[in-house]
Amino acid sequence: MGSLFRSEEMTLCQLFLQSEAAYACVSELGELGLVQFRDLNPDVNAFQRKFVNEVRRCDEMERKLRYLEKEIKKDGIPMLDTGENPEAPQPREMIDLEATFEKLENELREVNQNAEALKRNFLELTELKHILRKTQVFFDESIEFGVVPQEGGLTSTESMTRALISDDSVVRPTNAGPVQLGVDLEGARKLMMRFVAGVILRERIPAFERMLWRACRGNVFLRQAEIENPLEDPSTGDQVYKSVFIIFFQGDQLKTRVKKICEGFRATLYPCPEAPADRREMAMGVMTRIEDLNTVLGQTQDHRHRVLVAAAKNIKSWFVKVRKIKAIYHTLNLFNLDVTQKCLIAECWVPVLDIETIQLALRRGTERSGSSVPPILNRMDTFEDPPTYNRTNKFTSGFQALIDAYGVASYREMNPAPYTIITFPFLFAVMFGDLGHGAIMTIFAAWMVLQEKPLAAKKTDNEIWNIFFGGRYIILLMGLFSMYTGLIYNDIFSKSLNIFGSHWTINYNVSTVNSSKFLQLDPKTDDYIKSPYPVGIDPVWQMADNKIVFLNAYKMKISIIIGVLHMLFGVSLSLKNYRYFNNYLSIYCEFIPQLVFLLFLFCYMVVLMFMKWIIYYPESENVLTSPYCAPSILITFINMVLFKPSTPLPDCEVNMYSGQDFIQKLLVVFAVICIPWMLLAKPIIIMRGKKKEHQLLSNNHIGSENGDIEGGVPQTIPDPVPHGGGKHEEDDMTEMFIHQGIHTIEYVLGSVSHTASYLRLWALSLAHAQLSEVLWNMVLSKGLKFDSWVGGIILWAIFSFWAMLTVGILVLMEGLSAFLHTLRLHWVEFQSKFYSGLGYTFQPFSFEVILEQASNAAEE
Repeated sequence: MGSLFRSEEMTLCQLFLQSEAAYACVSELGELGLVQFRDLNPDVNAFQRKFVNEVRRCDEMERKLRYLEKEIKKDGIPMLDTGENPEAPQPREMIDLEATFEKLENELREVNQNAEALKRNFLELTELKHILRKTQVFFDESIEFGVVPQEGGLTSTESMTRALISDDSVVRPTNAGPVQLGVDLEGARKLMMRFVAGVILRERIPAFERMLWRACRGNVFLRQAEIENPLEDPSTGDQVYKSVFIIFFQGDQLKTRVKKICEGFRATLYPCPEAPADRREMAMGVMTRIEDLNTVLGQTQDHRHRVLVAAAKNIKSWFVKVRKIKAIYHTLNLFNLDVTQKCLIAECWVPVLDIETIQLALRRGTERSGSSVPPILNRMDTFEDPPTYNRTNKFTSGFQALIDAYGVASYREMNPAPYTIITFPFLFAVMFGDLGHGAIMTIFAAWMVLQEKPLAAKKTDNEIWNIFFGGRYIILLMGLFSMYTGLIYNDIFSKSLNIFGSHWTINYNVSTVNSSKFLQLDPKTDDYIKSPYPVGIDPVWQMADNKIVFLNAYKMKISIIIGVLHMLFGVSLSLKNYRYFNNYLSIYCEFIPQLVFLLFLFCYMVVLMFMKWIIYYPESENVLTSPYCAPSILITFINMVLFKPSTPLPDCEVNMYSGQDFIQKLLVVFAVICIPWMLLAKPIIIMRGKKKEHQLLSNNHIGSENGDIEGGVPQTIPDPVPHGGGKHEEDDMTEMFIHQGIHTIEYVLGSVSHTASYLRLWALSLAHAQLSEVLWNMVLSKGLKFDSWVGGIILWAIFSFWAMLTVGILVLMEGLSAFLHTLRLHWVEFQSKFYSGLGYTFQPFSFEVILEQASNAAEE
């Protein structure tokens, strides 16, 4: 059977490569992506393998590229991604790449260091400029106190000291005598105050003030002013807000304390001359140096930008090359060296259909390396289970992912994915059936399918969007099937389509119609034209009072019919597995009793449903075939299993057909017989087969001893092996009985519970239809009751609200709920009948996969 229905046939191969050609051959296999290598050195430490130095060199190159990438992103330079996939460079090209990266990194680090030093110098000069400006304001305030330096008089510090003393004498009179308004100049000179000026972060000012007050006990005078514009931190590049401060104090002891506190709060102190002329001269010099620094900084940034722009053009291709080289050497570390150290030996899993393609790739690698020794690829025999490899494309990959999420198929086991392509969207649509909601889903999925190339190019780390986009074909089919079931249900946003006209007519007169709240239409009379509606349900049921009763009966029976057929299909697929693996014992001891049990009980119940639809009809003149005598299928089935006679209604017969009681009892008996058949047949047959095999081995052993001339000793020496082997076989048989018992109980009870589980199709379909009707009646219909132009505005607002609720609740939330229920029906009810899912995934050495994983990791 084709690979779509089963995993690819795999084989274990041994690969012999000449050392010189190994790199090129592995590179070709990486581009191909069809070979999974095994580790032949599992006990060797990763740091003791042959190519560990090359891997380290690749790690170092990757580190340098990441540094370049970080700097490029910091400057906001776009990195050119042409989508090209360069080949892995030759080993000798590694030296050129290393030299290029080393040169770029050193140049960039040197430029960054110079730029950081220049920025730090610029920051210091800027802070000094603000200090000179702000402190001039502080010193100028002394004029307000009337202290003006005279010729040969006081300096600025002395003026400030005098102002402070004068201010203090005015504010705080002493107990020594009358208030002294005058100021002693000689005393001011003796009490001359010193000061320090600096810059501190604005948010540290309150704590800084408190610490100065407490540590100096109020013997300092602090003035501070905010720097309006933020300054750039040269280390981080962040914008910070700072304030200028000046602290006046007396004595060397306070000076030491103040400087320690400034150091603790990481405040920067700057020299500030006392004389105004010196401050003006220093300010002019600072401005000149700032202008020169701006010029140098601009040239430095231009040079850095040119270096990064040149690197940004090639950094994507450099990443690809380095990651390919690293992947090749990492793979070569899985190989073994022969005795001569000239040949590398590898073991790998390959698909049988691709052996020729792999050999061609090996030949290309050998020719590219210039080697004269061709590679050798030998198939090996092994008892190990091969990996599972299912070929997929962009359409089937989503459905295969749903199956693999449950469990990877065992090797060559039937793959449920092809059948899921149809059954999954169909079961979803049974629960989600609405023509309008299905159209919304279809339009969204069709947009993703039509725009898949540009959307795929816009790589994003939004997980929800990636899930939607990855399952775009699943959503498209779910939307299309939902439109189909919505047409069958004749349901579009809780309303019906009157395409073919109703097959029911009203034969009442006008007065009766106008005066009656409810009218009854009898299908036995001319109210019904005696022919079914062409497609789906007649639109008249949308306004019927008993609509829910009718749709409940219809959808409930449809759910059971679909569920039984789905489970029967799953059981029938197990036959394909048994036949492929030549497991005929399981066919006779598991498949046949399982099929009989399911057919004789639940499939018979489905047959009764169809018989009820066919036998009983309203226009029947015989009361026995009228709807009045139609029995309940559920009650009939329960009575059948319990061997309980049914109680008919008056004037009705007990059975739907003659001999029904006997046939039903016979079916139940056969179904019950299937239980011990499944439980005991397979273990007993295997146990008897092992006994016969053991007897044959014992007879052969005795015969060889009797015929051996030198073999008289073994009769006197007890052999412990048969005793241990017999105990092991006994444990195996016990385990087999337990396993078979669990399997039987699970199937028998599961058949009942799984059949009932399919009623979720009816329940969710009913809930979806009722929610849609509630939204129409309680939201949108309110906007249709207004007239004039005001009604148009109100309708627009109400429609927007209704559309938002429809998309958010009925399409997204109800769609997700139906999706999860459909997934459960496939994983539990369907796949449990034939699918074991005990395999492991084929993980080939593929550059495409490695590069995709690396890019995803970089984005995270």
